[in-house]
Amino acid sequence: MTLIVLRPQPGADATAARARALGLAAVVAPLFDIVARPWSPPPGRFDAVLLTSANAPRALGEAREALARLPAYAVGAATAAAARAAGFATVVAGASDVADLVRDAAGAGVATMLHLAGADRTRFDPGPIAITTRIVYAAEAVDPAPRLPPAPAVALLHSGRAARRFREVAGPVGGYAIAAISAKVAAAAGDGWRAVAIAARPDDDALLAAAAGLCQ
Repeated sequence: MTLIVLRPQPGADATAARARALGLAAVVAPLFDIVARPWSPPPGRFDAVLLTSANAPRALGEAREALARLPAYAVGAATAAAARAAGFATVVAGASDVADLVRDAAGAGVATMLHLAGADRTRFDPGPIAITTRIVYAAEAVDPAPRLPPAPAVALLHSGRAARRFREVAGPVGGYAIAAISAKVAAAAGDGWRAVAIAARPDDDALLAAAAGLCQ
């Protein structure tokens, strides 16, 4: 059974490599391109930087040197790795829940944070921390959409936006199965799929484990 990796690059190749290591036949067909957005750091001083996607530290631009001196709070191991690669010396890696990570930062004495985010982002409760957000990248739909492998195949859905876009380009959905990183993402894909699996945790390894079950 073919596994379709729809996430943008460079994450798509990383996911495909993990899939192939599990013996899955992965085909990369990104539905979105990551495009850096022009931005400038806001005035004032911040105690830390908040990174909720691995795409953000790759889009620091001329602000890289100055921001890398601050502690970075990163959601997920992939984002933490991207932060270290971008030059952040102090990286605090949290799980998938940004609200929990922000509470941890508040407990460590952080009062102000600069959130470097994508244009399509999930809102969260900042708690007691004053958070200033700057959009540093956007995921733009590939047009025309990539040609998908024919069904039967299993599509990996990392986000609600990808789920909705995949439904648009998949045509008759009955032959495709989907593996979603969360129940919310699965719901965004709608009904009618041959099979649906939801990751036990919202991370790449758990998503691939769910997809492997559909590929048997």
